[in-house]
Amino acid sequence: MTRRNVFLLALGMLVLMGMSTVQRNAYGAGGQSLIRDTEIENTIRAYAAPLLSAANLDDEAFHVHIVKSPELNAFVARGQRIFITTGLLRRAANPDQVIAVMAHEIGHIAGGHLARLQGALDDASNIALITQALGLVIGVLARDSAGAAAVGSGGQQVAQRSLLSFSRSQEQAADQAAAIFLDRAGLSSRGMAQFLNILASQEYLHASRQDAYVRTHPLTRERVRFAEEHVRTSPHAQAATPDRFVEMHRRMVAKLDGFLGSSPRVLAEYQDREPSISVRYARAIAEYQNANLEVAVPMIDALIADEPDNAYFHELKGQMLFENGRVDEALVAYRQAVRLMPEAPLLRTSLAHAMIESNRPELFDEALTHANEALRVDRFVPMAWRLAGTVYGRRGEMGRSSWALAEYNLLIGRSKLARAQANRALKLLKTGSPAWLRSQDILNETENRG
Repeated sequence: MTRRNVFLLALGMLVLMGMSTVQRNAYGAGGQSLIRDTEIENTIRAYAAPLLSAANLDDEAFHVHIVKSPELNAFVARGQRIFITTGLLRRAANPDQVIAVMAHEIGHIAGGHLARLQGALDDASNIALITQALGLVIGVLARDSAGAAAVGSGGQQVAQRSLLSFSRSQEQAADQAAAIFLDRAGLSSRGMAQFLNILASQEYLHASRQDAYVRTHPLTRERVRFAEEHVRTSPHAQAATPDRFVEMHRRMVAKLDGFLGSSPRVLAEYQDREPSISVRYARAIAEYQNANLEVAVPMIDALIADEPDNAYFHELKGQMLFENGRVDEALVAYRQAVRLMPEAPLLRTSLAHAMIESNRPELFDEALTHANEALRVDRFVPMAWRLAGTVYGRRGEMGRSSWALAEYNLLIGRSKLARAQANRALKLLKTGSPAWLRSQDILNETENRG
């Protein structure tokens, strides 16, 4: 087994049906997972865009991964990938704090600090124990959903220090870069001072009670003083947060709370005499999570009436209906979501899934078109490959079906099944065709994993 393959262990999938809203698209090992959601990912990308421009980094090369974890943490890895936890997003009091964290992590990328992290990854076979959390991260870096097995706390501490932690000098350099990027973007750095002061309050807590961010990002009083001084001197210190960022933040937190929080608590906390969109959004999701569809659907319909061009509301309605067996009605909602946001691969995947589940053969070719369009934008959507394989099989194109299912199994960490499907595809496809060549690549990759 190669050094890289130390990390590629058995996958514990949480969800295989990959719908595009929060809970229906969670992948990972053990207690932690990655979630995919178009609205949340677009919100984070919107926050990052002016910072990436200020740092002269390519927006197209930037990737954001949302980790389903109550811990407050964020970290970067090779390939301009930023991992941010749902705990951090839900606990951030305002978008300024999330933007500040993004600026800091982009500072690590721009500063080339990942060279040391890459070295740690290369040498990690010498670490006796790898945690589930790090296994998840490494799996994503390898474009594989496989995660490392659960281990003891001693190995976790060693692995975290080796793979995620930066030195104090690197942390200070990332803070300085963040301040520059925020100024260039015309954004206030007050969120950075606020966030560091929150972390500073944990400085004297036992490590077991500290947020993960404190453990992986060394905190010093100099960092806090630097941020506070920058707020005093920056010409943009009093810059107003863009209104759209404020509203995007409210809706993102409401959505995460609705899906990940206790429904009774969400309904108790999200109340207002004149409820805002975000309050109504959280309540609609909570009622849906509570299997109260007769209440949830009218609530989302009211939101759609207020914002008929909001693709996320139509998507949520589609999910509510689809998961309760009302497939034909779900198709209408998903079609509208895709019409409003045609470049969103997760929305197209949801529509293709509903089309296939409708058992209407006249929709299968269209479903394949949507699945392929999703993969054109993001070829790392496992469900899109699975759906494509299903349609190819029903059309009698067994070679292409095997290839698509090989891609699907590769992405979810089922190497043996991926290898078997790739072998079958090689026997059925025309030698030298693009699908045949890709199947050969899959076969080679799975064989190398041992």
